[in-house]
Amino acid sequence: MRLNETTRAYFTRLAEGSSGAEAQRYRDVLDPHKVLSVDRYFHANDPAKAALLHATASPTMISGGYRLNVIPSEAKAQLDLRMLPDDDPDTVLQSIRYAIDDPAVSVAFAPRDLRPPGVARLDTDAFRTIEAAVRRQYGTTTLPIMSTGATDMAFLRAKGVECYGIGPAIDTEDAPKGFGSHSDQERILESELHRFVRFTWDVVTELAARR
Repeated sequence: MRLNETTRAYFTRLAEGSSGAEAQRYRDVLDPHKVLSVDRYFHANDPAKAALLHATASPTMISGGYRLNVIPSEAKAQLDLRMLPDDDPDTVLQSIRYAIDDPAVSVAFAPRDLRPPGVARLDTDAFRTIEAAVRRQYGTTTLPIMSTGATDMAFLRAKGVECYGIGPAIDTEDAPKGFGSHSDQERILESELHRFVRFTWDVVTELAARR
């Protein structure tokens, strides 16, 4: 299991800011001999972190049959597949075939645009500027994390542009309740709106001054 730079930095900083068994667990993510055990723990207790370690697949559309009393001659399922930036798509597809283990089932990518792989570097002026603005406006440490969602920034990164996703602070209760992107209740804290504007202003003006 290979970890990209962003994921390694994320778990390293989590370990530095944690203590006891939790800190050790985050350090174990960085150990090739222990990461599989931690992955099993994350699957059972923290699926969001497990999704940062390997490709994930969620069955989101299933269809088959046309009448209640007729056995369908065929059925289809579509999976929402999220791969790591350095994953080989053909290898991931083969792993799904292996999991299904049925030669009668056809597995293939749907005809759609595949986002090119790529990661954002953490040793750039842009990232250091973001870190400084986080310290100034929020008084805390920046945790670079690889989002499990899709982004059009992938096309820019493929062209050599350094891109970083940022966002305003949200309520700590949102994630456990299932609130977030594309959920029934996608929200931010009202009190954080103006601070996020100031944070964005700091980043933009600082980067502009460097030019």
